[in-house]
Amino acid sequence: LLTAPLPQERGGNNSFTHEALTLKYKLDNQFELVFVVGFQKILTLTYVDKLIDDVHKEFRDKYRNEFQQKGALGLLNGTFDFKDDFMRLLRDAEESSRVRAPTVMKTFEQSLKSQKTVKCMIETRGEKPKEKVKNKKNKGSKKEGTEAAAAPSKASGGDKQPSAAGDKEELTKDEILQKNREEFFRRHMKAGEKSRSPKPDAQKEKGKKPRVWDLGNSNAKVLDYSNSATNGSAEACPVEEFDPDMALGDKNREPGRLYDLEYESEDETEEEKVVQNTSKPSAKKGGLGGMFGMLKGLVGSKSLTREDMDPVLEKMKDHLIAKNVAAEIAVQLCESVAKKLEGKVMGTFTTVTSTVKQALQEALVQILQPQRRVDVLRDVMDAQRHRRPYVVTFCGVNGVGKSTNLAKISFWLIENGFSVLIAACDTFRAGAVEQLRTHTRRLNALHPPESHSGRTMVQLYEKGYGKDAAGIAMEAISYARNQGFDVVLVDTAGRMQDNAPLMTALAKLIAVNAPDLVLFVGEALVGNEAVDQLVKFNKALADHSMAQTPRLIDGIVLTKFDTIDDKVGAAISMTYITSKPIVFVGTGQTYCDLRSLNAKAVVTALMKA
Repeated sequence: LLTAPLPQERGGNNSFTHEALTLKYKLDNQFELVFVVGFQKILTLTYVDKLIDDVHKEFRDKYRNEFQQKGALGLLNGTFDFKDDFMRLLRDAEESSRVRAPTVMKTFEQSLKSQKTVKCMIETRGEKPKEKVKNKKNKGSKKEGTEAAAAPSKASGGDKQPSAAGDKEELTKDEILQKNREEFFRRHMKAGEKSRSPKPDAQKEKGKKPRVWDLGNSNAKVLDYSNSATNGSAEACPVEEFDPDMALGDKNREPGRLYDLEYESEDETEEEKVVQNTSKPSAKKGGLGGMFGMLKGLVGSKSLTREDMDPVLEKMKDHLIAKNVAAEIAVQLCESVAKKLEGKVMGTFTTVTSTVKQALQEALVQILQPQRRVDVLRDVMDAQRHRRPYVVTFCGVNGVGKSTNLAKISFWLIENGFSVLIAACDTFRAGAVEQLRTHTRRLNALHPPESHSGRTMVQLYEKGYGKDAAGIAMEAISYARNQGFDVVLVDTAGRMQDNAPLMTALAKLIAVNAPDLVLFVGEALVGNEAVDQLVKFNKALADHSMAQTPRLIDGIVLTKFDTIDDKVGAAISMTYITSKPIVFVGTGQTYCDLRSLNAKAVVTALMKA
């Protein structure tokens, strides 16, 4: 049964039913593995998805090194000692699916109310409860300031308050009013003196002070790079001293690991609006009519028609567009879901909305998991075996974060033990070379040569401004091959997709240098613009290339993901239009703010109301 081809269509279901058995499977495109779990169709097992996800993660982590060395095909005849791990994961999944027992209500004897006597609950006329008087005094003391708790003189004065309250009951009303007036004036006189005293100090502190940044330097000479010895050469930049915690962020991270993108989802317990709309008119016909109408809407005896799905699909389309999915792609997604579900018999106790929503979620997960997955570390090790550098070219429009995320990827590669040469091929934007030079100094400070047996882990290759970017990239690759660098990261100038001369120059750079990986850097803030950028970038690379099989975009770097909350539609738009994977996701300003895409987390955020 497993030898049959698995369905690869977008939005396809990951389960297969044969007679009385149901199979659920999960694909691992990186190591070419298939995880299958089988169970009887009649059983309703809620933990199957959790079990197959846990087994997939545990098995990958346990045999990752063997797969990377020999490959999945090389281990077909091998044996895997995984029985104990599987039984443990199965027990955990079964325990997590069990319904928790409801909390037992407290008895009257266990409550605080049972401890109160009848006497303390009786209030006489004209007498205020003692608890309320104390609460009012506490509120008054908070307004006067927190200094009363520290000053011993005020603490002693606070001790006299209860006795004064007792004397008031024996005094006449006129005497009580007179005392209250005196205390009121005395209190306000003290408050006036306190408010007047800090005025002379405040007047002295006039004038604006210059702001000193945490990672900056007040000395102007330190910030002057005009006579830097590294300009126009490939020499290593000097090491700069700064606080590494500010550049790294998370202290508890595992060095060299690329964490998955996470999104905390809240359990949505909303009633479906379609069911409410259909149940209202049926309730008018009478009790029996409403009951039969409700059962007819729930029991799975009706096949879905286009008329049933159109209202739901229209709301889903508007919801996707509101989450930054391109309008054209949102329409195509809803159309494909409608074709897939048309004529399908609904399951028992399911609504049209829940059926359409589940199908749309599966389609979105399938879109975000393309068949070809880019594994940068594996490809770099393969290039090492051939004794050549692995070349990555970054391209994109202006201001999306190419240089910043190039530095993050450099840091990730260095922590995995690979040396990096950064090629400064943005010879147009003012400050582009200086920005990369600063990143190089910071990376060398985090990973000095002393920590790597005297080997410089990151270096900048730059030739200033106004030069041919394709020629600088070619020289940088040749320099990396001679000096034994593992990876070359080529930074290019930002350009709009409609600028023909600049797109021709980018196509020339890629055609001449033939990089191993071409990454398009796009920001998560865009909507319809993402489709236009990717389509025109790919078209320009194809039109301006001299080769018969032009080199197009291989993957996507999605930046500024921490600025969009749950409006993650740009990820759907980019992967749908190109069928290329999102290799990296930028989530912040530190070097550690780099993640790999988690399709389920993105879809959860996308479907959140």
